[in-house]
Amino acid sequence: MIFVPRTARVKTDESIFHIMCKSISEVTLFKDDEDKKRYLLLIKKYKTLHNFKLYGYCLMDNHAHLMIDANGCDISKIMHGINFSYAMYFNRKYKREGHLFKDRFKSKIVCSDRYLRTLSLYVHNNPTDIIKYKDSPEKYTFSSLSIFLGKTPDSFHLVDYVFVMSLFGNNLKSARKNYYNLLFRCNVEKLEQEMEFEDEKTDYNSERNILVRNFKADDILDFVASKMNILKIHFYTKYSRQFVNAKALAVVLMRSLCNFKSKDISNTLGNITQARISRLSTIGIGLIGSEEKYGNIIDDFIKCYS
Repeated sequence: MIFVPRTARVKTDESIFHIMCKSISEVTLFKDDEDKKRYLLLIKKYKTLHNFKLYGYCLMDNHAHLMIDANGCDISKIMHGINFSYAMYFNRKYKREGHLFKDRFKSKIVCSDRYLRTLSLYVHNNPTDIIKYKDSPEKYTFSSLSIFLGKTPDSFHLVDYVFVMSLFGNNLKSARKNYYNLLFRCNVEKLEQEMEFEDEKTDYNSERNILVRNFKADDILDFVASKMNILKIHFYTKYSRQFVNAKALAVVLMRSLCNFKSKDISNTLGNITQARISRLSTIGIGLIGSEEKYGNIIDDFIKCYS
């Protein structure tokens, strides 16, 4: 038997990606609304950790569409975190074992404003395949369309829709009107006309500012120590609950802005285990998501040190 290696994924850290994730044929990817909510919460978790941008989403029962601006991060790292965590949740909930997702996630690099416009319309047009939403896809709960159109708030605080909407009009009101008028004309055939899924190009340059993730761990420790009113040496103090939050925030910033792996963080903070680093990441993401005083800590650091 001859084993043929998988084709290397074409990607750049500066790209916008159309991501499609699909379950294996015999399993429904999202069996109920709770599953879809969990997936969105995981996107939020890893969005906080990796500081990428989400330009839209649609979760159907057996597949998901995401539009992700990697913003200087590795798209494989982003999607591995989201999908691995969801598969663990799914297998625990439904008492099953084995693979959940069909192969690797599919990714298509967005190569032009024109393709991005068509892609956004196509993703949000998906619910029209359901009879209930054939004429009103904006009423489908697990799509970002209603957020784009201003009909519902972004309760998960996920979507950066302004950039995409700027491609449809000079102001938000006209852009939303134009967007909805074009929505029902966009289907898979229209998308394929714009670009075949297998045709990879990486030369698309928009007006986006890409985050360069070359920050120094020492600067992060200085910044967090100042913000938390502790000494830098306290990061190296073991078995002290007093400094857990500071360590947790530092871990999140190092993973997000230095592209550090667990081994790098362990070397920086003094030989702590991978399990401990994972736990600190979870604590740090929770602090950023739940406490207002930490909500902008990543942006605040970038402003100080970029």
